[in-house]
Parts: sequence; C-alpha cells; structure tokens
Amino acid sequence: MRTRYCLLVAVAAVLVVPNAVGTAQPDSPAVVQEDRSLADTAVARASCAGEAIPEPGLQGDVPAAERDSGRSTQGYRCNISRIGGYGGRGAGITSTQFDHCVYLGSFFPGNLLGPAQGVQVIDVADPANPVLTTTLTEPAMLAGTWESLKVNAERKLLVGTGAPAFTGAGLISIYDISDCAHPRLLNPGPGTDVSLPVPITAHEGGFSPDGRTYWASGVLPGIVSAVDLTDPADPRVIWQGMPGQSMHGMGLRADGNRLYLANNMGGLTILDTSAVQRRDPDPQVPIIAQLTWTDGWATQQNVPVTYHGVPYLFSTDEAGSGGVKLIDISDDTNPRIVNSIKLEINLQRHRDSALASGMGGSIFTYDAHYCSADRPVNPTALACGWIASGIRVFDVRDPLQVREIAYYNPPARTGQNSELWNSPHALASIIGVPLLSAQSVMQAIDAGVLDPEQAQSSRTGDVAFGDLSSDWCFSAPEWRGNQLWATCADNGLLTLELSPEVYTPPTDQRSTVGS
Repeated sequence: MRTRYCLLVAVAAVLVVPNAVGTAQPDSPAVVQEDRSLADTAVARASCAGEAIPEPGLQGDVPAAERDSGRSTQGYRCNISRIGGYGGRGAGITSTQFDHCVYLGSFFPGNLLGPAQGVQVIDVADPANPVLTTTLTEPAMLAGTWESLKVNAERKLLVGTGAPAFTGAGLISIYDISDCAHPRLLNPGPGTDVSLPVPITAHEGGFSPDGRTYWASGVLPGIVSAVDLTDPADPRVIWQGMPGQSMHGMGLRADGNRLYLANNMGGLTILDTSAVQRRDPDPQVPIIAQLTWTDGWATQQNVPVTYHGVPYLFSTDEAGSGGVKLIDISDDTNPRIVNSIKLEINLQRHRDSALASGMGGSIFTYDAHYCSADRPVNPTALACGWIASGIRVFDVRDPLQVREIAYYNPPARTGQNSELWNSPHALASIIGVPLLSAQSVMQAIDAGVLDPEQAQSSRTGDVAFGDLSSDWCFSAPEWRGNQLWATCADNGLLTLELSPEVYTPPTDQRSTVGS
C-alpha cells in the first residue's frame, strides 16, 4: 500500500502535459473595472428571530475576545437551525451532492490516515442522521480532490481529479451515481490506472450542462483541458490551452457554448467553447473578453443566472475580501460589474478589525468561496460558504438590492487539529498569519483607513500553530427545500434548516452552482 501511495504522488507531481491540442490566447488586454461605491458597501444585516445566537460585533466577524475565551466553540446562528451532520475527520476543501447523497472531498495527505480514506460517500436520506456508506479509493480520490469533485445530474456522473500538492496531473476518476450511495467506477483504465494517465493538470473542474465535457483547470500553470466523457470509460482530452497564467474555477452557460473562467489573479475570462461543444475536429477556443479588478483576488467560481432574460454571473473571490460580485454579461464582449455582496468585516475600513481577529487563524480569513443560487432563472436566494464567517444566506430577488436573511457559523473546533486529518484548515494552521489578506490590508493602508491600534489584539503575536477558533466553509451549500446541506473543512457535513419566516422555496427550486 505504501508503494501505491508513493507511485500516485510521483505520477501527479512529475507528469508533463504534452503540447496543447488547441490554444486560447488573449486578443486584447483585460479591462480593469473598479467601483469603490460598490466595493465599500456591505449588504443589510439579517434580522434574527427565535433562538438565535447572533454575532456580537461586525457582520461576519469572529472577534478576538470570543476566539480567546472559547466562546466561538458555540458558533453563531440567525434564522437557521441545525438538523444533523456527519463530522468524520473533516470535509476536505470542496464536496458535492446528488440525490440524497453527499460526497466529501479528500485532502492529501491527511485523508490517507483514515479511518475512511479517500472520498467519503454519505447517505443523507435521514438528514438528522447521515451515515457513511462507502469510500472511493481510486488514485485520484486518494491523491486529494481539491476543488475538482463535481456532479452532473443530467448523466448521473461524479468526477474528481487528483491534486496532492495544489496542482496535480494525470489522475481522473469517473463514477456512475445512479445509486448515489454506492458509486460505480466507469474508467478503470485511463485516468485511474496510474500507468495510463490522462494528459490534464488538476486542481479545479466543472461539467458542461449536458455532462459530455469535463473541464479541468490546473491553476499553476493556467492550463485548461476539455475532457470528452461521451464514453466515460475512455476519457479523452479534445482541447487544451492556457488562457492565462493562473486559472481557477468556472461556470458554463446553459448551452455549453460559453465558459466563464475565474482568473486566479482576480478577474473573469470568457471563452467561446462552441467548437468543443459541437465536437469540431480541430476545435478553437477564442477568448471573447477579459475583466479584472483589484478589489479581491483568487477569483474562485462563476454562477450563471438570468433575471428577466438578462444573463448575469455571481462571481466569488476567495482572497482579498472581494466578496461576491454581480456581473452583467448581456454583452459578453463587455462584461460589467453592477453590484457587490460583502459583509461588514470585508469592507476596506474594517481591514484593521479583520486583521485583529483573524491573526492566529491561518492563511485565510473572512472570504467568500463557493455559492449556490436556489434556481438558475430569477433566483430568489443565494447561499455561500464564507471562510471563517460560516454559511451566509442572501435574498437576491432584486440582485441590485441584496440583503442577508440568515447565517450559520458552526462551532469552532478549537484545539482539535490533530483529530481533523482531512481538514485543510487543520494542516494550514501551522501558519497563523492571514497571508491571503495581505493585498487588502495594503490597500487599506494606502487609502489611509487602517488604524494600527485597531489592528492590534491579544492574537497579534499568533504567527504559527493556529487554533481553529473558526471554521473554513468552502463548499457551496445546496438547496433542499427549506434545508441547506453544507460542508465545512473542520465540521464536515451539516444539515441545516432555514426559518420559513425568511425563506419560501420556489416551486421550481434547483440548486445552481454553475458547473
């Protein structure tokens, strides 16, 4: 077994991707768009009722005093109650869902310690008592699925790629999830057999809506690959290019002809993927437009939705306090930022407070990661995993007047680092400094709004061995009527219920994550 682990790591670490099948090169430089009136405004706070445990200070903050006293181990909630959950040893970075099942992502190398190695399959038929039914232990699943684990409901497929050290290569496993609690491997050869790697880089991924194409993104370098899954037993790369130096997550238009790619440097790249969708013999994937910003970076995900026939994206930044941007893509050659969803702790004038409470909590703090709309057409609500701030739920019926309606920041698992082998938070907490906030802190200094005294706290000297005094909620919470099924790195799977006073599920509810 030890030999097997070493082999898969070696393959993922040293595989060289061959020359690209096709290329995507920018025809024009990216447009930089900034609107401080949007960037410096927080959404209206939720009004908490019932048995709430509200946040004591700024919206989204876990104050230093509450971290130090242990109070944060009780968590915070507003208009949400917890039904049940499955903690295990942590939930990796991102997880995914289908039918009554949740697939917990794996994080290398801690996931190898068990007791449930690889991707954990959780049956949530009884949301109060989710149970582990099996684990997926193919090489890609053992190597760590990072943000690549995705489901296509149309074809009942689950795909994950192996990324042991930020970026991996060659490993991809494809499962039939018709019986969601017992996935069946479809490609025992290419992608699963380590001697038959598929020429992709791995970190992030997403499906075309019809499920025929899985798009893999390797982050560094910014190689993007279109993998044909017409025959899931024989995954084949049919296009590959490098539309930027560091590309991240994505969303796809309903017809599969546009790919909305997140630029890891902070921005959006729109690709014309119609030739891949048509299966042209020599597909070309030109760049249609590029948009960038300095308000946030490490752009993670794009969720395509429409309001009254007008197409938009909800675009999240996982670093730099960029929050969630609403981008009008009605003219896909000229995308425009028209609104921003931020919590108070994300505002530039509160970067000092964020620094004071976030020290000692590891490299991330108070950033959006993955969101889910409750339907693709005229969505009424958006639920987001918000690093250190928990699960945040917004009323988006009017996308230009967004307000928060509920939140659930799970109990911190302070001091349990050594038990959470599958949690990236537990491993990354060797570092206590919120490094990914550095850009926004420097911007606040340049703007003259950072108070050095306000940035100081009892945690200021905690530069190593973080204490898990908040959780990292990376995954998109998915809609199940009035319930949300969500996963956080430390707490694992959480089944939550929204108060009917703040949310009424639309009859055509369909959880929408973009890919």
